[in-house]
Amino acid sequence: MKNIYFTPGPAELYYTVEGHIKNALKEQIPSISHRSKTFQGIYHEAVTNLKELLNVPEHYHIFFTGSATEIWERIIENCVEHQSHHYVNGAFSERFQATAEELNRKASAEIAEAGSCVNPDPSSISSNVELIAFTLNETSTGASQPLEDVYAIHQAHPDKLIALDAVSILPHPEIDYSQVDTVFFSVQKAFGLPAGLGVWIVSPRCMEKAQSLLDKGLSIGSYHTLPALLAKGIKDQTPETPNVLNIYLLAKVSGDMLQKGLDKIRQETEYKAALMYHCLENHPKMKALVKEEAYRSKTVIVAETSVPSAEIIDQLKADRLIVGSGYGDYKSKHIRIANFPTHSKEQFELLVDKINSLK
Repeated sequence: MKNIYFTPGPAELYYTVEGHIKNALKEQIPSISHRSKTFQGIYHEAVTNLKELLNVPEHYHIFFTGSATEIWERIIENCVEHQSHHYVNGAFSERFQATAEELNRKASAEIAEAGSCVNPDPSSISSNVELIAFTLNETSTGASQPLEDVYAIHQAHPDKLIALDAVSILPHPEIDYSQVDTVFFSVQKAFGLPAGLGVWIVSPRCMEKAQSLLDKGLSIGSYHTLPALLAKGIKDQTPETPNVLNIYLLAKVSGDMLQKGLDKIRQETEYKAALMYHCLENHPKMKALVKEEAYRSKTVIVAETSVPSAEIIDQLKADRLIVGSGYGDYKSKHIRIANFPTHSKEQFELLVDKINSLK
């Protein structure tokens, strides 16, 4: 019996990935040139499938980077001259703010307690802010900012760019892209692929902002500037030699998800999340970290434990069920459970049964 990985990234591979890897090797995909017609076809297929799957407007662009962590930096370099504003609800949203500061921008923030989200106040945002950053799903705490909060801030500040970190939640939410300017994720989480690829969705307003900074003679970075990405992207290419194999796999898996149907994927995600939260409500050793139901992530479920989390992790591992430890300072106090499209209802039911049987 193989391990089943419920870790929140890298996570269990999507169940079709093994077959796609075999086909990729047979077709020698890892050896092709990124300037070839074959690669252009792969790039086009990936972008086309993602736009359909995620309902991304045709006039928005999709680019590929080395990671979502890189995209934090690229967003600040390309879209912020002076100041960004960040809603911080855990370690990763905090790191996005820190990235802005390291790039010598002013980065104001509203900070929530661990396991919660900020209740955004539009009046707290300075007129100097150019970009407002939300982390839709905080992988470290399992706190998920409601999209309604994002839209309310956009409507109060329509002149400011809205950035949405959707690293561990897409493709589950239905995002209204008319109210956000840039969304990004990495593929090793809910898309169930090997690590090493970031996906960056960008509006025309972001492109205009980057160009305006260039026109002022300001640096917006190097090879992954938005103008450079666009110049190659319109030809279905990338500025550098990319992770060709992962772009190929993303094209295939997003196609598989389209074939399965996003409505079905969402229904299964909701069912599995409800099953796990119900389990935690009645468990003697674990409780959901996020108390407010409106802020509970459906895709990364975090439990605080009354015993060292390693005890629970090791007991589950004995049955080949691999869950994640807490993040950072909470390593020994929390467990994190991924609920991604690759996890079947039967796998989740098995995990819940094993958790319920823990002594």
